[in-house]
Amino acid sequence: MKRIVFFLALSAIGIMNSKAQGFDFKFQLNGCKDSMAFLLKYQFDQTYMVDTCKNIKKGLIQFKGKEALDKGVYILVSQEKVPFFEFIINESQKLSFNSNADNIIADLNAPGSKENELYFEYMKNGVAKNKEFNQTRESLKGKSQADSTRLINEKIAQLNEDVKTYDANYMQKVKGTFVYDIYNLKTEKFATDVPKAKNGRPDSVYQYYYYKSHYFDGVDFKDERIVRTPYFDERVKKYFDNVVPIHPDTVIQEMDKILAKCTEGNLVYKILLGYFTYKYEVSKIISFDKVFVHLADNYIINGKAYGIYNAETIKIIKDRTDIMRNLLIGKKVSDMFLIDTIDGGRVRKMGFDTVTSAESITKLYYKNQDKLAPMFKTLYAVNAKYTVLVFWAADCGHCQTEIPKLHEDMKVLVGKVDVKVLAVQTKDDLFESWKKFIVEHKLTNFSHVFDPVHIVDIKNKFDVNSTPVIYILDRDKKVIAKKLGAGQVVDMIKNLEVNDKKP
Repeated sequence: MKRIVFFLALSAIGIMNSKAQGFDFKFQLNGCKDSMAFLLKYQFDQTYMVDTCKNIKKGLIQFKGKEALDKGVYILVSQEKVPFFEFIINESQKLSFNSNADNIIADLNAPGSKENELYFEYMKNGVAKNKEFNQTRESLKGKSQADSTRLINEKIAQLNEDVKTYDANYMQKVKGTFVYDIYNLKTEKFATDVPKAKNGRPDSVYQYYYYKSHYFDGVDFKDERIVRTPYFDERVKKYFDNVVPIHPDTVIQEMDKILAKCTEGNLVYKILLGYFTYKYEVSKIISFDKVFVHLADNYIINGKAYGIYNAETIKIIKDRTDIMRNLLIGKKVSDMFLIDTIDGGRVRKMGFDTVTSAESITKLYYKNQDKLAPMFKTLYAVNAKYTVLVFWAADCGHCQTEIPKLHEDMKVLVGKVDVKVLAVQTKDDLFESWKKFIVEHKLTNFSHVFDPVHIVDIKNKFDVNSTPVIYILDRDKKVIAKKLGAGQVVDMIKNLEVNDKKP
């Protein structure tokens, strides 16, 4: 069950269209002791409350309104926020249901709604099979563990075959209905008549490509109703988390295919675009920010996302993308002109530690330009096969743990791998505590630099919003890896060396 959001929902994306036709749903739930109930609807990976019945009399629950509700799957929920059952709202906005509180699904009926009767039929079969399994388990009490295990496994195998046969026949029976569209979203499309591989076993490569190419068979991405079902979000998430190879270029290709199947601007398109954008903006997988940049460039910044994001949000996404695109894997980073700890005191005495405006900084820089020039250390002057670029702050608690750890870990590469570490202090006002930390922790194998002259936009050039931030660059200062933890750096470099030595 998806997380229930208990507020009146106009829609997660966009406002519900005003409709002249009202709705009227009656549920006769004999034996129901609740005094109130809720009506909820699915919308992608959440459920939203649509209405509340605050006066249940003799088991009669009624929801009534002046505007028709969106088509899709809805849930009747108890006052304890426990689902009673799901039902379909489609063409008809006037529906009646009846059942008994102590046996809801098995006794559930929807007089006059063939679609709901078909929907309930599948639920009832599942309840019956569960009951059959529980009866079998009860009958095995007193038998030996070995016999119980064998009989249980046999029963599970038999029930699985029964369900498989039932599902196939049921899907044929409901083909052409919205019920089919709902259950098709949870139906796996596995290959049959699988050819043999050279080892004589079923060809797993054939099975994978068949499964992947038929994964969305029968799914109409132009039909907004599929968003309001319990299975659409699971189908999409499973495809991108478990079926598609974990590679940004492949994910981009698959995303574009799916979005092309939608009607631009409809609810399915909006929800999928919003979901993909958030998923890959916050992804922790190295290089997957490329997916976010692709989405921003091809769908959001170019005007295809109005109705999902307002102009202000689109500008924020554009600004964020402009930072990220220059830091993608394989991109050459900006050079930096920085000052070593040795010269830090001299530079601060020039007055850079007390300036308060960009104008005064500029004047001070040009006044001392000749003195500063020989002091500057640049990123591009670091001559090594790998440059580990570290941004940290002396007052950052996490940095105080991670930086000494990184220094200790890197010792195993000394004399074995051509690698250097450029450690950049992000807060020039911590000059004294920074120097003290370096000395106390004997961080002698790093080049320690900072920007007391205020000429490097570290935050935007290297996406440093919190510390520490660690990059690995190649000899040409192209990004190999980024946003690593201190404990990942050495293993990453070792892997790079192994791959580099492969033919």
